[in-house]
Amino acid sequence: MVTKEAQQMYQARAREALAKAHLTITEAESAAIEIADMGLGEFERTGLAIILYVNTERCCAKELIMLPRQTCPEHRHPAVDGADGKEETFRCRYGTVYLYVEGEAASPIQAVVPAGSEAYYTVFHEIVLHPGEQYTLMPNTLHWFQAGADGAIVSEFSTKSRDESDVFTDIRIKRLPEVAE
Repeated sequence: MVTKEAQQMYQARAREALAKAHLTITEAESAAIEIADMGLGEFERTGLAIILYVNTERCCAKELIMLPRQTCPEHRHPAVDGADGKEETFRCRYGTVYLYVEGEAASPIQAVVPAGSEAYYTVFHEIVLHPGEQYTLMPNTLHWFQAGADGAIVSEFSTKSRDESDVFTDIRIKRLPEVAE
């Protein structure tokens, strides 16, 4: 859970990162930046800021704004009510992103698995994305990612997003944010 004060601070940091990357958003988008702390209360280490542009039955577009070395924990997008899970393309817009999927593990990996959460990270095939590079994940693909030392901004283009249905390896994760006054 994140406090209202912390939420506002992290939203401001996300706006600063977007400005540094020369990405413009509207006032309404700025006010609606989601601070997803994954319910762990350690946003600077595990979580991300999200701007949702569109999410229809057919497509979704978001910006994922990450602090330096911040991690989005391991998860997958399963089928929901007979519909395929989310297919998503990550396009790096700023910084470096270390993306991990199933496959031959890199040794060593360039990301740093959050201390105390090592048991919840199981895939280590490494894909490194720099600005302008992208990678597409098929539905139900187990994955996690981490920003590099300068943070990162990723544009996500996907089929319908059902974040509340994401399955995280770490059962402590609560995907939908809770904000305390």
